[in-house]
Amino acid sequence: MKRVPLPPGFLWGAATSAHQTEGGNESSDWWVLETMPSSFCEEPSGRAVDSFHRWREDMDLAAAAGLRDYRFSIEWARIEPTCGSFCDKALAHYRQMIEGALQRGLRPLVTLHHFTCPAWFSGGGGWAAPDAPAAFARYVRRVAGILHGVEHVGTINEPNVVAAFPKLIADGPDVLAHGLPEPDEPTAKGLVSAHRQARDILHALLPDTRVGWSVSVQDYQPMPGAERVAAAYVHPRQTRFLLESRSDDWVGVQTYTRIRLGVDGETARPAAPEPAALRTQTGWEYYPAALGGAIRTAAEVVGDVPVIVTENGIATSDDNQRIDYTRGALAALAATLAEGIDVRGYFHWSLLDNYEWGTWNPTFGLIAVDRDNFARSPKPSLAWLGAVGSTGFLPAQE
Repeated sequence: MKRVPLPPGFLWGAATSAHQTEGGNESSDWWVLETMPSSFCEEPSGRAVDSFHRWREDMDLAAAAGLRDYRFSIEWARIEPTCGSFCDKALAHYRQMIEGALQRGLRPLVTLHHFTCPAWFSGGGGWAAPDAPAAFARYVRRVAGILHGVEHVGTINEPNVVAAFPKLIADGPDVLAHGLPEPDEPTAKGLVSAHRQARDILHALLPDTRVGWSVSVQDYQPMPGAERVAAAYVHPRQTRFLLESRSDDWVGVQTYTRIRLGVDGETARPAAPEPAALRTQTGWEYYPAALGGAIRTAAEVVGDVPVIVTENGIATSDDNQRIDYTRGALAALAATLAEGIDVRGYFHWSLLDNYEWGTWNPTFGLIAVDRDNFARSPKPSLAWLGAVGSTGFLPAQE
């Protein structure tokens, strides 16, 4: 296969999220969850990797490596730590981050909600509460005032995963061994309504800004005999959220592995990887080609809406394996471009080794961080990814 050129303006960068990197996010629901005596979290986030104070260094390293784009999130709990009370200092902080990215030649893709909410919001029923969309809309209106110059804004990160949080928090993360739980319906409806309202607000206040959201899109692969029931399994967990993107300016695709579906009576169920399959630190099957399958799945649902890969990466302590995985994933992305699918960007997850929702064990980062002194150590994969982008071509499938 010939090498595929990157389309003009193609987004090429890495991603982070506020809670996983900033530290000291004491007003958030996850801070409450992490510090509960009965928490399923192995460790609290604490100071995380101190990016609240070290974001300039993080951006410097990304820009120096040749990345052109940076995805990060704004923390709602910092902006509105108590209901209806906004923090101008926090708003100014995130405006500084936006300006800092632009000054370094990094186009910011800003996510407004990346898994965490203010503790007061979740304590009042969270996304399932009747007034949840209105509360999020109030926050979005306030944040819109600092978003000028931002070309792409994501409303909510992985709403299909957020909608499964009630089950995950009740039963603990081990439930994921059996696949993503079916989303809680009131939570899912609240998220969809909140996204629609946020999109309309941003379009009205920032007409030049392109708005979407990022969906966890698994490369679901039905095994022989499971084809008929697979769609019923996938629809509530994924398809319904992709359908919402048909009215958006773009849709974010986030994937790390494939999930094979077998048959359990009249329903589908995740099948275990082959015994000899290589696993990552998270226990997921090592399967770089999943990115191509996820992009095709999303494109089939959203039609002409452009796709941006807002997360893709691997949890591994072997950086050579990270490079090999990313090379394979990018080759799969290249194949979708060659097929005519409108893919507009790629963000590697993640820029930094960071807090992974209850544990520090999985390392996804292009940059290692010493948790004692927060010293940053770029891995060879960071320079490799920057160099790939500078060639203007994606790796070809072997």
